[in-house]
Amino acid sequence: MKYSHISVSAGEKLEVNPDGTIRTPAKPIIAFVEGDGTGPDIWRASKRVFDAAVSRCYGASRSVAWMEVHAGEKANALYGSYLPDETLDAIRDYRVAIKGPLTTPIGGGFRSLNVSLRQKLDLFACVRPVRHFAGVPSPVVAPEKIDMIIFRENTEDVYAGLELEEGSENAQKFIAFAKREFGWDIRPDSGLGFKPISKSGSRRIVRAALNHAVKHDRKSVTLVHKGNIMKYTEGAFRKWGYELVREEFSNVAVGWDDCGGKPGDKILVKDTIADIFLQQILTRPTDFDVVATMNLNGDYMSDALAAQVGGIGIAPGANINYETGAAIFEATHGTAPKYANLDKVNPSSLILSGVMMFDHIGWTEAARAITAALVETYKSKIVTYDFARLMEGAREVKCSEFAQAVIGNLK
Repeated sequence: MKYSHISVSAGEKLEVNPDGTIRTPAKPIIAFVEGDGTGPDIWRASKRVFDAAVSRCYGASRSVAWMEVHAGEKANALYGSYLPDETLDAIRDYRVAIKGPLTTPIGGGFRSLNVSLRQKLDLFACVRPVRHFAGVPSPVVAPEKIDMIIFRENTEDVYAGLELEEGSENAQKFIAFAKREFGWDIRPDSGLGFKPISKSGSRRIVRAALNHAVKHDRKSVTLVHKGNIMKYTEGAFRKWGYELVREEFSNVAVGWDDCGGKPGDKILVKDTIADIFLQQILTRPTDFDVVATMNLNGDYMSDALAAQVGGIGIAPGANINYETGAAIFEATHGTAPKYANLDKVNPSSLILSGVMMFDHIGWTEAARAITAALVETYKSKIVTYDFARLMEGAREVKCSEFAQAVIGNLK
């Protein structure tokens, strides 16, 4: 395929097996989006770490052919669009991408570029691992007890964007319709939003969580919901999740009600109310292992957990379609434009997202090497300003210098 503003790197495409697993050539072409604001700073630093880790682990036998694609402000300057079709086509074609943070235009256009990417590419699983790294400052007493991975459904719930503005003709039509057909008394000055939760969407995110738990020898999967109030959406999510366990995973997993909380050698599948979950991640974090939830719950939960282990600046994220193998790995924080081009911010979120990317394509040695090097760097207190101000005896370094320290700790 020919592109207007994308130069295809010299390498080979990733291929996907029928079961969704990746076949990775020795020189895979992987798309990247620098991002806006501090995006270029953290991308440059992260890319150096990625290339050094691949070289350290595989020598000259493997390398990544990085291919730049465009979204956000850079795309708008090139195409007159913040999310051009060419970018979407390239990511579909080459399967895997990694991106820095993106600014969403104010006053019109996309509600969120990140949400648009997920929905247009059907990247239904937002995957957020949360663990503490020794040496990273934390506001809680025992952050080392947190070791969870959140599977957040990415394509529906209130993020579907089905809203009607207060006072609009369509809002008034719906209010009248709801009164006439269902007897619902909705205040006439209401804005309206719709919350679709589908059986198919619920089952595939729970399936992804269960497959991860099986593959990585995890002990439990918790379905987090507000089904005590929203019975036919979030309550249905819970019901469909337990049904899936019985239908597809009965040889390796069992629901709480079917075993009385005693799963034997199987994975225990349980559920909890969302507000209780947000309490218990503080009081009983070791009760949770793999978590499956819907879109809005997952947004709150993953950021709350990130705060307990060092903040959003160190939180990695991935958006994956496990059926097609397509994935975008991303820094989960914002663009921080006041720090743009200052070589100042922490690149850890993007570096750790790269760790997830290497795991996804099967280059686990590179992923483990980067993780170990990060831990060694944090423990030595060589950190960027965000951590330095919270640590005694820290050596504050620039974004690029932090990357160099990580490279120096690669083994």
